[in-house]
Amino acid sequence: MTLYLHGLGHFHPENEITNRFLQDLDIGTDEKWIMDRVGIRSRRTVLSLDYIRDTRNRDPSQAMEAALYTHADTGVLATEMALERAGITRDAIGMMIAGSSRPGLSSPADACYMAAALGMEVPAFDVNSACTSMWIALYMLSNMRPESLPDYVLVVAPESLTTTVDYNDRSASVLWGDCTAAAIVSTRIPSRIQILDNTLQSSPAGYEKVVVPLFGHFGQEGRTVQMFAIKKTIRCLRKIQESYPPPGRTLNFVGHQANLRMLEAVCKQCGIEEDQHHSNVIDYGNAGAAGAPSVISMDWDRWTDQDDVAVIGVGSGLTWASYVLRFGEQT
Repeated sequence: MTLYLHGLGHFHPENEITNRFLQDLDIGTDEKWIMDRVGIRSRRTVLSLDYIRDTRNRDPSQAMEAALYTHADTGVLATEMALERAGITRDAIGMMIAGSSRPGLSSPADACYMAAALGMEVPAFDVNSACTSMWIALYMLSNMRPESLPDYVLVVAPESLTTTVDYNDRSASVLWGDCTAAAIVSTRIPSRIQILDNTLQSSPAGYEKVVVPLFGHFGQEGRTVQMFAIKKTIRCLRKIQESYPPPGRTLNFVGHQANLRMLEAVCKQCGIEEDQHHSNVIDYGNAGAAGAPSVISMDWDRWTDQDDVAVIGVGSGLTWASYVLRFGEQT
């Protein structure tokens, strides 16, 4: 079943973790080390830089309380942008789904928290799949009966992963940035943007490879996870390349914003030209489930009626997913 995308929004907090900031923490890293390995120049955080500098976030259970923004705050800001682009008001939304790598609370659901902040009295629930959470929500909606859904569904991915980072650990410190992305979709009301060919696969045997404990720091088997992400992204992208684009259209690629070197490896293997590859990881870091949607949102005005965009995500679980955005005339 075809899903329609009506609006997309994003929010990056203003506090910036630069490579120089990380170098000044004296954790054995510098600009060259970071750029050579992950290609990330800066990241945004919901925390104050003084808090990171003074505490190194050694007690992540305190980080959410120290954060300058809650998920409700960032969810409202990203949603307002999506609503404006969709040309609808809050009261048009009939359901809200949220999902992220680090929910703001164990209970209630982030979706309920954000819906309350938006003044929405609608069914609201979370579908969490870490970095693939937004892909999973779209996959689920694409398999539901249109008559069972309201006209418009709001999907939000609020990510505040810097609150899980041990800032004495250089391998984790260089990766993560915070962002929230919001999408307004419909199974019933057409728009100029179709969401096609939703896929979802998982390998739960690798569940322990990437972990964010409830009261602990983020951890992963870095080399293993990166090679897995490259392999699965290539597989998804090559499958899409077999069917897209038809004559007269351009196939663009937006991958999971894990790190620039991973994305470059995928592009090289799949023959993606520089002008067909879109990313923001160099300036915003790995923003989990919000990363890829934020790339598309930041480029909102550049997409033409001849553009197809392969959007591919990989996350803990281990899980990988994909869909194609087709931009065109109003249908």
